[in-house]
Amino acid sequence: MAATPASQQGALAYYAGKVARHVRWARSEGIGRLIEEDRLDPRERVATAYRKARWRRRSGVTPGTARPVYVVGLQRSGTNMLMRGIDLAPEVEVRNENDRTVFHRFQLRSDDVLRQTITSSRHAIVLVKPLCESHRVDQLLDLPGTPPGRALWVFREPMARARSEVSKFRDANLRALRAIAAGEGDTIWQGQRLPTESVELVRSFDTDSMSPESAAVLFWVVRNQLYFDLGLDRRPDVLPVGYDAFVADPAGQMSRLCAFIGLPCRPALFEHVVARESHGTRPLPVEDRVADLAARLHERLQAVAVRDPAQSRGGAS
Repeated sequence: MAATPASQQGALAYYAGKVARHVRWARSEGIGRLIEEDRLDPRERVATAYRKARWRRRSGVTPGTARPVYVVGLQRSGTNMLMRGIDLAPEVEVRNENDRTVFHRFQLRSDDVLRQTITSSRHAIVLVKPLCESHRVDQLLDLPGTPPGRALWVFREPMARARSEVSKFRDANLRALRAIAAGEGDTIWQGQRLPTESVELVRSFDTDSMSPESAAVLFWVVRNQLYFDLGLDRRPDVLPVGYDAFVADPAGQMSRLCAFIGLPCRPALFEHVVARESHGTRPLPVEDRVADLAARLHERLQAVAVRDPAQSRGGAS
C-alpha cells in the first residue's frame, strides 16, 4: 500500500482531533450546547440564510461599500455568543472562523481573499471573526482597498475563560507557551507580534512543570496584553467588550455595541444571552504570580471597557 502523503496525514490528524474535541465537549456540555455553539441546527441556518437573501434583494448595498467589523480577542471568551446574536440581523454578512471561503483551519486564508469577500458583499456590514489573527487587527483595519471598519476586542474573566479553555482544548495553551519560550513563537499564530517583554515573561516561568490551568491564564495575559501593546486602546475604531458585563446587561451592552458598528439594535440580537456556569466555580491550580498578573490586566481592561468611545477616544466616523 502506498504511503499516505504528509499533507494528507496532517489533514487526517486535524479532523480526528476536531472530532475528538466535539465528542468530549458533547459529553461534558451536552449535545444541545454543542449544536447551539457550532450552529449545527439546519433549520436555524436555512431561516437565517433566507432572511439575508431577502434583505439583499430588497435593500442590498453597492459592492465595495460594506463596512468590515472584526471580532477579535481570545478563544473561549464569548465571541460565539456575539456572533450568534448579530447573525440574526439580515443586513449583516457573517464570516465565522469555520467559514471555508475566508478561513482555513480557523486562520485567514489571505488578505486578498478577505478583501475580495468584503468588497463583493451587498450587505451593510461584513462581520469577520479572525481570532487567530487578533495580533493583526490594526493591520486588518487598515487593509488597503476596504472601507473603514471597526473591531470588537472581546475579553472574559481569566479564571472562567481558563475553565472553558481547558475543558475543550486541554493543554493547547501550555503547548503554545512552551513553543514561545523555546523561541518558536513566530512559527505559530499564538506567538506572533508578541513584544520582547511578553516573551521574557513567558520564559520567566517553568512551563515544563506548569499546569494547563496556569498556562491558560498566562496565555490569557500575553494575548490580551496585545490590546495595549498594539495601541488599540488609543484607536477610536476598536471597542473592548467584556463578556461578563455583557451577560449582566445584554440589552445595554448590545445597544452600545450596535451604536459603535452602525447597526440598529433590536431585542432579537440579545435575547439568547444568558450567564453560564457549566464549567463550575472550583478554584483552579493557578500559580499566584500568574493569577496576580491576570487580575491586574483584567481590571485594566474593565476600566477601558466602561468608557464611552465617542467621548473618551475621539469618536468614530
